[in-house]
Amino acid sequence: MRTSLFDLFKIGIGPSSSHTVGPMRAAYTFVRQLDDRGLLPAVRRIRAELYGSLALTGRGHGTDRGILLGWLGEQPDGVDPESIGPRLAQLEQDGRLALLGRHEVKFSAASDLIFHMDMVLPGHPNAVRFSVLGSHGEVVDSRVYYSVGGGFIREEGQAAAESARPAVPYPFQSGAELLERANANSLTIAELMLANELAWRGETEVRDGIRRIWNAMQQCTQRGLETEGVLPGGLNVTRRAASLVNRLAGSDANDPLAPLDWVNVWALAVNEENAAGGRVVTAPTNGAAGIIPAVGHYYMRFQEGSSEGMERYLLAAAAIGVLYKENASISGAEVGCQGEVGVACSMAAAGLVSALGGANDQVEHAAEIGMEHNLGMTCDPIAGLVQIPCIERNAFGAIKAVNAARMAMQNTTGHRVTLDQVIKTMYDTGMDMQSRYKETSLGGLALNVIEC
Repeated sequence: MRTSLFDLFKIGIGPSSSHTVGPMRAAYTFVRQLDDRGLLPAVRRIRAELYGSLALTGRGHGTDRGILLGWLGEQPDGVDPESIGPRLAQLEQDGRLALLGRHEVKFSAASDLIFHMDMVLPGHPNAVRFSVLGSHGEVVDSRVYYSVGGGFIREEGQAAAESARPAVPYPFQSGAELLERANANSLTIAELMLANELAWRGETEVRDGIRRIWNAMQQCTQRGLETEGVLPGGLNVTRRAASLVNRLAGSDANDPLAPLDWVNVWALAVNEENAAGGRVVTAPTNGAAGIIPAVGHYYMRFQEGSSEGMERYLLAAAAIGVLYKENASISGAEVGCQGEVGVACSMAAAGLVSALGGANDQVEHAAEIGMEHNLGMTCDPIAGLVQIPCIERNAFGAIKAVNAARMAMQNTTGHRVTLDQVIKTMYDTGMDMQSRYKETSLGGLALNVIEC
């Protein structure tokens, strides 16, 4: 195990973890490295070249905005979403860019942000090459970064940063090993995940961090429930969560399906906020950011949840997310939306079982069900925007997660398909999927629905 709960749940901005947050982190890392090596004062121009999915859907996903913010020295969890539009408009007007907020260079989006729509680099479908030029036009430095999903980045030729962490007491590389270690040590999956987190951070830091994540999810949901209007990007998609919640508040309290309506509206609220570029929690991606908060709200409201149960929910969900991150993929550009909505559904289902006090094998079973019935899901956003079908898809993913948890906890006969088998199937399916169905906006709904 190399991945932390805090890697999977990161506070940042919308609309995309792989296309906004990842490139933003890469851009920041690149200029920070230049500064650390004493090269920043020699830079006269900086350029980004985008490849693959970053080029094809980058404008709709906010890749250009993310890169500019990273060059300016902003981090995803610290930037004020309300300030982004005015700052970037001023930058474009001035034709000047202050690297890390202090070293000014000339800037022109037309020449310094290049979208290679017909080129893919071999390391990953999401690739960006940063280059800087000196006073005589010479290349001072040039590096390639891959945005591999969920805001994670990898520099070409470099190993993943999380691999250097200290050893954990209960390492696991598969669902079977996770169950075996937990049961052998009389631990729940949530307790095992907590023990591993404590190998990297103090207990106060871990517990406070988990509370901070849930608080950020709640705040994002509330903003989505209160904000009306049309989402940016040109599709003229109207926010629905605010009007829906008002209708739900006055609906018949005896409606047996009212909890499902609430799960829907919570998921819609988060992903409408994400589509607007607001502050969200990557869980484990931005495109699927509404599922885990929505199921968390369901647990707290309709299952009389507790803060302890919410901690179990996020810990167990993270344990399942680790398996997908380290054995498969959480990148829509690599494996389709099954790697985003499917993984979030699997994580939320497992987390809900844990929060409700289910057994370890029920946690694993719920995670398996959650992914099994998302296998083959394509990533085909219309106009490259994280709006259609992404927003509604989160609502359906959240409903599936609740149902998967209920099915797992009611089952008494065991199950034939294991979580490990379904994770491998998801990855194999993603590798077999044609590239036009993997976050390129060249197939599926993106091709057959007229942009208007």
